[in-house]
Amino acid sequence: MTEKRVVITGTGAVSPVGNDAASSWEAVCAGKNGIGKITKFDISDQKVSMGAEVKDFEYPDKREGKRLDLFSQYGIVATGEALAQAGLVIGENIAAQRINTYVGSGIGGIMTLEAEIKKASQEGKGPKYVSAMLVPMIIGNMAAGNIAIAYGLKGSALDLVTACSCGTHAIGEAFRTIRHGYADAVVAGATEAPFAAVCFAGFANMKAMNTTDDPARASIPFDAERGGFVMGEGAGILVLEELEHAKARGANILAEVVGYGTTCDAYHITSPAPTGEGAAASMKMAIESAGISPSQISYINAHGTSTPLNDLYETRAIKEVFGAAAYDIPVSSTKSMTGHMLGAAGGIEAVFCVGAIRDGIVPPTIGYKVADEELDLDYVTEGARKVSVEYTLSNNLGFGGHNGTVVFKRYE
Repeated sequence: MTEKRVVITGTGAVSPVGNDAASSWEAVCAGKNGIGKITKFDISDQKVSMGAEVKDFEYPDKREGKRLDLFSQYGIVATGEALAQAGLVIGENIAAQRINTYVGSGIGGIMTLEAEIKKASQEGKGPKYVSAMLVPMIIGNMAAGNIAIAYGLKGSALDLVTACSCGTHAIGEAFRTIRHGYADAVVAGATEAPFAAVCFAGFANMKAMNTTDDPARASIPFDAERGGFVMGEGAGILVLEELEHAKARGANILAEVVGYGTTCDAYHITSPAPTGEGAAASMKMAIESAGISPSQISYINAHGTSTPLNDLYETRAIKEVFGAAAYDIPVSSTKSMTGHMLGAAGGIEAVFCVGAIRDGIVPPTIGYKVADEELDLDYVTEGARKVSVEYTLSNNLGFGGHNGTVVFKRYE
């Protein structure tokens, strides 16, 4: 089977720094910090106070919105933007059965679940007050399902649930699907709305999140004083399309997807492998499938969570893959501005990789002050940098040992 080329024709986003792809990209290039004190629930008894919330978001149809958890709302809005930019009109320039929906979520509708459990308690009046929409609002596949329903996408609709790597995995699996001829286009990415008090407390009690009250020092990837991630939310969506299909309809091609790697550490439920071997294997696989050498990568958008272990082990993995060239490649973590959008991280960071290729700009890692002697790569801490970007590599690593890497290329 002849492998087909896969291009990106649309991007969409809802993020802590902007409610569309363009404003989100502009914000991270400007070093805008989307982190602040939590407003979505009472934090008086919580160990952590900082979060990266989406601001001023309103779902366009308020009546319909009442039947959708926020994670589905974010995904639907971001997909609408991506499809509009792509110029795809279902039934006109693409058959409904030839466009798939691969949109993941690590947490699903946990905000709805928490609210309905409160209703089910005796204090909350009991089980008869629980919404009949509870199940279709909370199950993780409903982002993909609701997106497909909203836009009439009748190809395969799949929800990838691989924790914080599911956005990257959705894009990678979409790439493979189109490359091997199973679809003409795929809406791919992830969405997350995890700001339920119980979910937040679980991460806090795990000691995974930073306890500082200073937004400027909350998400500080690669800094020696990093103390945990900052929870974020939102959605990042790409429209991937087979090249000849896109060219035939005169689409504006933003970038190309050329490589994908996925592995499992098989080591621990929350900690990455100390050697970084799983992440390294994922990067090697993605680079090999792209048919390039490691030194051709122009920019790495790292997983970079601001946790002590991830940033150390990911740095080790990058050195393992790139050798001496690791010191010449800009590596940044946009989670320093968006926080960690959990499952949606890979989606929004793919949007940023497309921006880097299109505009020749590497976004910065903000908040960095204190060097860690073991973390000595070029983390772009001085602000956004103008660079000729041909290939970008995006990593995302999830609880359970899931690793995902995608390689993007400037389209020529």
